[in-house]
Amino acid sequence: MNTRVKVALLWLLVPVSAIVLALVVSSLVLIIIGENPVSAFRSMASYGTQPNSLASMVNRAVPLYVAGLAVAIGFKMNLFNIGVEGQYRLAALLSAAAGAAVSLPAPLHIAFIMLVAMAVGAFWAGVAGVLRVKRGVHEVVSTIMLNFIATGLGAYLLANYLRKPRLPNELIIQTRPIPPSGGLPSLAVVGGEDLRSFLVIAIALGIVVYVLIWRTRFGYDLRATGINPEAARASGIDPNRMVVRTMLISGAIAGLIGMSDLFGFFHAYTLDFPTGLGFDGIAVALVGLNHPAGIAVAALLFGWVDRAAQILDLEGIPKEVIIITKGVIILSVVVAYEVVRRIVQAQEIKAAAEATRKLEAQKEAVAA
Repeated sequence: MNTRVKVALLWLLVPVSAIVLALVVSSLVLIIIGENPVSAFRSMASYGTQPNSLASMVNRAVPLYVAGLAVAIGFKMNLFNIGVEGQYRLAALLSAAAGAAVSLPAPLHIAFIMLVAMAVGAFWAGVAGVLRVKRGVHEVVSTIMLNFIATGLGAYLLANYLRKPRLPNELIIQTRPIPPSGGLPSLAVVGGEDLRSFLVIAIALGIVVYVLIWRTRFGYDLRATGINPEAARASGIDPNRMVVRTMLISGAIAGLIGMSDLFGFFHAYTLDFPTGLGFDGIAVALVGLNHPAGIAVAALLFGWVDRAAQILDLEGIPKEVIIITKGVIILSVVVAYEVVRRIVQAQEIKAAAEATRKLEAQKEAVAA
């Protein structure tokens, strides 16, 4: 079998083994709490394959996919952008407020809101990048702290400056609603569920990310710096500049995470706006092996699990079992990824040693 095929199969084992292990652990948990795992998974499969559930799965997967792309770009540079959560929440708030404050033709209005979101996300992530290169502050520490700052800052701005004037007896806290020109129509109605059209933009974004990382000089420099910064520096690449640029791009993509919900459902930033997508994006990127195609599959899987798990409540089964399942998937992927990396590294060293031995043998034969 071709060496490249073997390596590809080994990497494919990472998400597959993680999912299998998660199913085994979830089954054991269900047995411990006195539930039948076969019955629970059958109910999830039946409910999760209904047309409206499949549409909901895609709607849930889109922001997870964008979050996974944002995280994966950092991972390719060996940067851990844990601040995607704060970046997208602050971006969603400010872009919603900006979108409500202007009146533009539909395409320009949508583009304006997205550009504001990308600028806010890039700025917030760029702070961590600058701290990394100027002060040596590790991005894990700075981005986690920036998450807390973003949460507090967003709450302050919403409550004091960006909140829609409250009507008598109105308890909803939100920004002013975005005009209809700032919304996206649904692609279709599937089983009574709107399939949001931001899906098309997310697919285009995935293609752009793939081309950027794997088909451009910038992407080569990014990956090379992530593998070995000193070797990259020797070849003329400035690692510090790449750190800042990568964080800016990661943050800009993170700013788009909330756009599907903003354009297709809420049309304003409210206290009910989805949270936790940034952290789920880390899991999606890991399961998808930091590749846009793999991230798409992982996002659909997580979206389906979230939707299908809703039936467990109706049957008296704690849906927290799904949280355990996700946790096991993440932990398994991390462990399996490291195991496969070491196996592949050992094979590469062995192949290099074999090639060197053959070359030496050829030299000796020529000399004789």
